[in-house]
Amino acid sequence: MSIADSLRAEIAREGPIPFSRFMEVALYDPAGGYYRRDHFGREGDYYTAEQLQPVFGLLLRRWCEQQGIARVVQLGAGRAALGETFGGLEYTPIDIGYGAWPEGFRGLVLAHEFFDALPVDVSERGAGGWRERRVGISSGRFVWQPGAAVVVEELPAEVEVAEVPVGMERAMRQIAAQTAAGHLLVIDYGYTERERIRFPQGSLLSYRRHCAIDDVLRDPGEQDITAHVPFMTLERVAAECEFTLERSESLGSFLLGIGEADEFRFLELEGDAARRLQLKTLLFDLGESFRALWFTKRERPANRAKK
Repeated sequence: MSIADSLRAEIAREGPIPFSRFMEVALYDPAGGYYRRDHFGREGDYYTAEQLQPVFGLLLRRWCEQQGIARVVQLGAGRAALGETFGGLEYTPIDIGYGAWPEGFRGLVLAHEFFDALPVDVSERGAGGWRERRVGISSGRFVWQPGAAVVVEELPAEVEVAEVPVGMERAMRQIAAQTAAGHLLVIDYGYTERERIRFPQGSLLSYRRHCAIDDVLRDPGEQDITAHVPFMTLERVAAECEFTLERSESLGSFLLGIGEADEFRFLELEGDAARRLQLKTLLFDLGESFRALWFTKRERPANRAKK
């Protein structure tokens, strides 16, 4: 049974479903979810910063050295392309179907293009207030259908559709539960509170063969589905989980801070045009569209024995 047929059967049994359920099945279902297959590269659907190797990995490794980090867990690691450049560090890739958290982890949790692919619910503003958008069926096609009234945080009047990052909040709390102390580095695309107005109809998009597609309900399991990360919400949930925000800046600014002092000599750019192009792309292309958020979590003091 295809992913589309599986979702149709579920909707026939239960009625319209939350979009977060639709997105979870479309992307992660073991029987054929989108992320169960490889979609990277020229013949795939998109590129990521990790494909700009070895420069991206070398930059992150240098940052780890600067912070005295010896252990790294990468969430949503995909092909684990950073494993080679992280050689010498204790590197644990985790993705669908493989990898497990080291017990009592202390080190760096790397979440690179991880949060944008987690399920979200969707709400829309109407004359009577905000209502959930659910996914139903009409003439065999997946369509939006209005759900129950919901309470949504105060948003600018121009915003008519908003995502609720339910998957992000769950993941953030799991990261906190698994991390005794250390760092969390989030590299992703998203928006700050001031930038929210850029997405009056929400930020959901699908990608297929390097083209953005507005219809996120089309061909579930056959196209990527992403939502921009609301960085202010991520920061709030992280703070609730005892993570302290150290820095929030463009990826380009973050990477400049790693290598500008010695003019990136450690990258061995001399005579290597490919590496120079990779660095330029990271600093001035992806570097302007992605953001880096660095959080730290301190060790909890041991409980003192009562006298």
